[in-house]
Amino acid sequence: MKAIQHFRTITKHKIKVMKLCFRIGLYKQGLLHDMSKYSPCEFMTGVRYYQGDKSPNSAERSEKGYSLAWLHHKGRNKHHWEFWVDFTRHGLVPAKMPTCYVLEMFCDRIAASMTYQGERYQDTFPLAYYERGKHTYIMHPDTRALLEELLIHLHNHGLNETIDYINTHICNKK
Repeated sequence: MKAIQHFRTITKHKIKVMKLCFRIGLYKQGLLHDMSKYSPCEFMTGVRYYQGDKSPNSAERSEKGYSLAWLHHKGRNKHHWEFWVDFTRHGLVPAKMPTCYVLEMFCDRIAASMTYQGERYQDTFPLAYYERGKHTYIMHPDTRALLEELLIHLHNHGLNETIDYINTHICNKK
């Protein structure tokens, strides 16, 4: 039963991201978003730790001290800021994310909030979630600035106006 529930949850999330990506012209990214979640490494972890209202990777991390599924996922999906962090002789160094992946990350955060919050979802939730964890993020300053700009715009103006803003001010700059 958990396998079916997990499959439904990740597919629902994937479809939400796809629709959002399509609205801003990211067709290929929308179609390919999070395909690794269907791989055995990620899918079986999702089934084992399925809760329905939050990521199973957090439960795996709580039990083991790390999440093998998350390490697999973030290493294959460029819309996660963690993909863009490198280890150098100076320590962990963030690379600037291309705009298209910041936009996909933005869509991903909205879709995750919509998926886990369901009918309770509000456009203020993605920014609130970001604010709770941003002190741990190792992001390039330009990447952080763009993501925050979009999350704040969503919070203040709603989804439709933010999509219009992206299409008018962000996508036209590329």
